[in-house]
Amino acid sequence: MGKLKNFDLTAFLKKLGKLPKIRLILLILFFIFAAVFYFYILKDLPLPTKLSSTSTPQSSQIYDRNGKLLYQIYDQKNQIFVPLASVPKDVREATIAIEDRNFYEHGAIDIRGMARAAVAIVFKQQLQGGSTLTQQLVKNSLLTQERTIPRKIKEVILSFATEFIYSKDQILEMYLNQSPYGGTAWGVEAAAQRYFGKKASDLNLEESALLAGLPQSPTLYSPFGSRPELAKQRQLEVLKAMEEEDFITKEQRQKAQNTPLKYKKLSNEIEAPHFVLYIKDLLIQKYGQELVEEGGLKITTTLDLDIQNAAQASVAAQINRLPKSYRVSNGAALVTHPGTGEILAMVGSKDYFDSSIDGNVNITTSLRQPGSSIKPINYATGLINKYNAATTFIDQPTCYPNQGGRDYCPVNYDGKWHGLVSMRIALGNSFNIPAVKMLKVNGLRAMIATASAMGITTFTDPDNYGLSLTLGGGEVKMVDMAQAFGVFANGGYRINLHPILKILDKNGKIMEEYNPPTSPIFGKRVLPDGVAFIISDILQDNGARLAAFGGSSELVIPKQIVSVKTGTTNDYKDNWTIGYTPSYLVTTWVGNNDNTQMSGVVSGVTGAAPIWNDIMSFLLQGKTPEGMSRPADVIQKQVCSDTGALPPPDGSGASCPTRLEYFIKGSEPKNQPPGNTQVWIDKNTQDLAKKGQTDNIELKDAVVYTDPTGDQYCLSCPHPTPEPSPTPNP
Repeated sequence: MGKLKNFDLTAFLKKLGKLPKIRLILLILFFIFAAVFYFYILKDLPLPTKLSSTSTPQSSQIYDRNGKLLYQIYDQKNQIFVPLASVPKDVREATIAIEDRNFYEHGAIDIRGMARAAVAIVFKQQLQGGSTLTQQLVKNSLLTQERTIPRKIKEVILSFATEFIYSKDQILEMYLNQSPYGGTAWGVEAAAQRYFGKKASDLNLEESALLAGLPQSPTLYSPFGSRPELAKQRQLEVLKAMEEEDFITKEQRQKAQNTPLKYKKLSNEIEAPHFVLYIKDLLIQKYGQELVEEGGLKITTTLDLDIQNAAQASVAAQINRLPKSYRVSNGAALVTHPGTGEILAMVGSKDYFDSSIDGNVNITTSLRQPGSSIKPINYATGLINKYNAATTFIDQPTCYPNQGGRDYCPVNYDGKWHGLVSMRIALGNSFNIPAVKMLKVNGLRAMIATASAMGITTFTDPDNYGLSLTLGGGEVKMVDMAQAFGVFANGGYRINLHPILKILDKNGKIMEEYNPPTSPIFGKRVLPDGVAFIISDILQDNGARLAAFGGSSELVIPKQIVSVKTGTTNDYKDNWTIGYTPSYLVTTWVGNNDNTQMSGVVSGVTGAAPIWNDIMSFLLQGKTPEGMSRPADVIQKQVCSDTGALPPPDGSGASCPTRLEYFIKGSEPKNQPPGNTQVWIDKNTQDLAKKGQTDNIELKDAVVYTDPTGDQYCLSCPHPTPEPSPTPNP
């Protein structure tokens, strides 16, 4: 700095003035040339160190649990790095033979190659390139494709710098990983997957020759382009060049050129589209878009592509099979392993690519109403509150005051009333009035607390809901329903969904890994095991649902033990079936994405259940039946079939029809069946007088049962059948 401060500009100019004119002119021209060279050539010259494969953007890959490629995530270039050692010898030699025969002998530029290209162009009218692999690498990765003198000068300078910094093998490796092979495929690995559906390491000679010929003009020579015959011609040129360089024999060349190439079928380049985009969103939320699209991540998911394809086929087949009069355009399915939370299949619609039904919308993560499929959570809350599977509700016309509006008067899906109904029969047949009564005694806050603990994330403020919540009056997500029902399958433990098994960075380092637990005990207990067992037992009891579904419905998997629940909203916009074993949980849905109403003939057993049955049957084929193990605190006792009370002791003279029922110790009934009591009877109906009725009544002895809500039912009265409701609520 001291010397710079003492610099005398005036003296320097005087010295310049004393120089001979010619030397002064030359010096000025030199400075002008240097300035121009700097500003036009050197100023924005990129560093050759940017060529390093570890610094270039690389595609991230999503695999299923068995290593099958589902999707490649990238921004603009689908680029996957592979080390040179993983590239077959045929690919390396084919590339050198057709692009730069003397690659390992010359330096940054090849004078002989340039001369040979000039002769071919002038005298043979053959267009040949004289650029070395190093020059092509620099042009493709560091510079633009413009054909100007400044760009060519930059190319030469950078080529010398590249040869100085990197070895020949490193340059070849970078070339094979960074050259364009057509479309979005950059690098030989992406090209191998795009054209042949395989890894580069699995390429044979004829495939290697085809790919080696693409970088010179990827669009022109593409086998998927407008002139695929040019791809074959180019392959023959590469094979001939390989023979000339003694990389292969004549016999090898002839065999390769006569072997038909088996190209990968043109497709949308994506398997399980709803699932992989679900995974992509999760990754971006956690790691950011740049790392996901350019970081070269290797993501192994929990998805099983074979199960996914079977589930997709089941959804599409059932929707296509339904009559048009049903007005059903779409379906969805989710398959999980409840004990680990692994997602085995995610079918978000009948067809992701069908825009007429908004097929790209993922129903498994969308808000929909669950209908009666939410009822098991309400009844589980009842069991927690010391009610039991024998608790009996009076299923009769009932209305509840509704602040600011009409009274809420639920009705059953069949428009009928069924008298005394136990929790088991009410849940098995999905009767609505007992479910509303169960919620009435539980309280909304208690049910929402149970649902939230089990994994339902969409029930928030209890003030936003009414008693219709137990009939599906609140929106849910299918992924949440699968997680919640998984609690039943796991004996009360909640296992969050885990769609990813492992993530590796571009260097092969583990970023995260999920080792699935071998027992649900690793989850969080949110239900007593006795509650989970009894709900599961009711849902697998075919006898408990005979009145609504018959003995051989789509809810039955022959020779298997499966718990299952249907659900249809009262406006026929959503139709569900959810069923499980300890190993598999399948959730299915049918409806319309635009919320148009389906026909009234579509129910849980006719719409979603056939899909559920098909998928579950596929999963359980050849499997040993797997029942739920009974917890130590669950006992069996005989109870009266009508009231759920303890049968009268022998010798008492009284009796009642009985059945066996499961109870959590301490919740079993203590009372005997009701006896005679004096009550007011309507003289016309011979049934209990209505509240407030004062005319035409008489006091008589009768056997009266009072349910948990305080409603009364006369067991000894004739009970004329009330008129059915004209608008049944499924």
